[in-house]
Amino acid sequence: MPLLETKNLVKHYPILGGVFLKEVASVKAVDGVSLSINEGETLGLVGESGCGKTTFGRAILRLEEPTAGDVYFNGENILSFDQKRMRALRKEMQIIFQDPFSSLNPRKTVSQIVGDPLLIHGMKSRKQREERVAELMEVVGLSIEHMRRYPHMFSGGQRQRIGIARALALKPKLIVCDEAVSALDVSIQAQVLNLLKDLQEEFQLTYLFISHDLHVVEHISDNVAVMYLGKTVEKASSIDLYKTPLHPYTQALLSASPMPDPQRKHKRILLKGDVPSPITPPSGCRFHTRCPYAKEICSSSEPETREIQSNHTVACHFAGEVGV
Repeated sequence: MPLLETKNLVKHYPILGGVFLKEVASVKAVDGVSLSINEGETLGLVGESGCGKTTFGRAILRLEEPTAGDVYFNGENILSFDQKRMRALRKEMQIIFQDPFSSLNPRKTVSQIVGDPLLIHGMKSRKQREERVAELMEVVGLSIEHMRRYPHMFSGGQRQRIGIARALALKPKLIVCDEAVSALDVSIQAQVLNLLKDLQEEFQLTYLFISHDLHVVEHISDNVAVMYLGKTVEKASSIDLYKTPLHPYTQALLSASPMPDPQRKHKRILLKGDVPSPITPPSGCRFHTRCPYAKEICSSSEPETREIQSNHTVACHFAGEVGV
């Protein structure tokens, strides 16, 4: 049984208009996403900016209330939980935010920032909290002396380590990493990624790793899901997806990613047009307006998600055929 599973998860944001501010349209940020993550694994979620990756990550934590669908954690549908049960569950589900500066309270010391979750969830003893924070500082590669400092006194990489320490404070099972390294320098990215992998092995953590950087996702993920305009278009193991991408959008993403080896040549796939509006997404396959292989059926019929190879699913009418 997966640790986390979503079934047809939907999150729409209403657009209000008119004199009485009635809903006149909606932004279809997440539009029927079904994914699962097994305990101890990392699922990488990739796609262009605005495709719904972050909204999906926040929706499974109920930081954003889903419009429809189901979210199962340890076999229980958490969307039926009341506020009290949800608060207790948050110990097992945490998030590392994208911006390591704005996600930390500038008026609190590191000891307070990391210790607040412990206080909220019942650890009243200040001494116990201090001991736990000191332990977490060492785990994430910081020193005990850092506990009395404020966020502005740290570098970006150190601030992200503080964010990781806060996420680990309550010993969670699942951590959503929302673009956790995108704001960092490349050398610091590598350090933080290696830290995340070490922590996963040490504490048996499960990650949903959201990123637009395909090489970062390849480095850390066991499985990878690709999102486009609110829907998942392909999911496979990290090895299979990077070796044999089957969806035209995945192929275009990989062709646009810079190669670290200057001797290795690859053909760039240029997509036509811009990403359509999530308010009025195209009919049929949402990618058909930019797809180089689109045919008539693509504009009229939405493709079903099919398993083309073992553990490799694709939402494309012509996936696996010549040219795709």
